[in-house]
Order: sequence, then structure tokens, then C-alpha cells
Amino acid sequence: MSSSDIFIGETIGTALLTLLGGGVCAALTLKSSKARGAGWLAITFGWGFAVLIAAYVSAPLSGAHLNPAVTVGIAVKTGEWGDVPVYLAGQLLGAMIGAVLMWITYYGQFRAHLADPENIKDARLGPEDPHPHDVAGPVLGIFSTGPEIRNVVQNMATEIIGTFVLVLAILTQGLQDDGKGLGVIGVLITSFVVVGIGLSLGGPTGYAINPVRDLGPRIVHALLPLPNKGGSDWGYSWIPVAGPLVGALLAGGLYNIAFA
Repeated sequence: MSSSDIFIGETIGTALLTLLGGGVCAALTLKSSKARGAGWLAITFGWGFAVLIAAYVSAPLSGAHLNPAVTVGIAVKTGEWGDVPVYLAGQLLGAMIGAVLMWITYYGQFRAHLADPENIKDARLGPEDPHPHDVAGPVLGIFSTGPEIRNVVQNMATEIIGTFVLVLAILTQGLQDDGKGLGVIGVLITSFVVVGIGLSLGGPTGYAINPVRDLGPRIVHALLPLPNKGGSDWGYSWIPVAGPLVGALLAGGLYNIAFA
């Protein structure tokens, strides 16, 4: 694969991933959405289908990593790090594009939701807060993740463990067809893995398990002209980036010890 194919494939694939994944979060959250209140099961399956569609579209071009943690895990497995920056650049750009497309799709719903005082009254944001950009706003959860209980050690551990499961599953049976894996059907298996992680391990933090899935939309949230949107919670933002990368390194290391 050429560098241009990798960049284009990862940009398109990650844009689809965040458009559809963020879309299900918007559908369940925003006022005047037909799916409002559909629940956690819809979110987990929505993200699983987002992975499925994005991976099948981008696989011919880039191998469908769509996630820096997957890219790092594969690099640890193979020892090939030369294309890692290209993968990461395409993934971050794609995540931001997908978040913008999601906002456009739900533009009217965002406006209606944020114009209703009932929907913003519980936002953890007020004039007494000295750092409002560090406090989660009322629609931030549509763009990126956040913990139900703020505990740095637990939140970090949750992201590490969830991503460890994802990357180990991919390295052993997912997207890598090296004679030992499942080949094309691995994309489907990986999608079910994502659903399983969401159902079993997603409760504490919202299971980012993908640094750009969280960081790209969080940047877009900070930049978009959304009235009453609140802060982007930058104080938490490093955890869904660092945790998945640590989980990926651990999964790659275990693969080389136990399966290589």
C-alpha cells in the first residue's frame, strides 16, 4: 500500500466511523430526534455497525485500522513503524471530518436542544468556574467520551483494559490475514468485539478505545459555533488518548510473547 492510499483510506474510513458512531449518540441524545432515549444497547450496536461499514469501505485502500491503537498494536506485532505517522494523520483528519458531518446532519436538533433551558440546566458549567473550557458541556457526550465517576486511575485502567481486548482480538483473528487469522470475515468479528466491549466494559467511561474517535470530535466540539455548548473537558481529554495507546502496547507485547 502506498502512503497516499493509506492516508486516503484512513481518512475516509475514520470519517465514516465517527459520522455513524457520533450519529447514534446524537440520535439518542438530542431534542426532536426520533430515536431520543433509545438507550445503551442502541449505542453499542450503533458503534459496532459503524466499525463494520467503515472497515469494509476502507480495507482495500489502507487495511482499515481506523484507530491509532490498532495501528500501534500492529506495529508492535510486525516491527514495522514507517507508515504509522501516515495512518495517524489520516485517522485524526477523518475523525474531525466525520464529527463535522454528524453536526451538519443533526444541525436543527442541536439548535433545538441547546435552545431549551431544560436540556442545559444540568451542565457542569457556570460563571463561578475559573476554567470553563475544562468542564463538560451539555452535548459534549455526543462528540467524545467522559467518565461517570471521575477517578484518574480507574478511568485510565478502564480504557487500557478495553483497548487491550480490542487490539488483542484484532491481532489474533481480526483484520490481519497472515494465514492464521479469519481474513475478510475478521471485519465482522471485530465489529462484534466492539459491541461486546461496549456492553461489558463501556459503562465507566463510555469506552473510547480509540484516541482519534475521542480527540478529533472533541476538537470539533471546541471549534463549532454551538450556542450554550459548554466546555470541551480538556482536563479529561488525555485519558482516552493515553489509555488506548497503553492498552495497544500491552496487547502487542502479549501477542508477540504468546502467539508469535
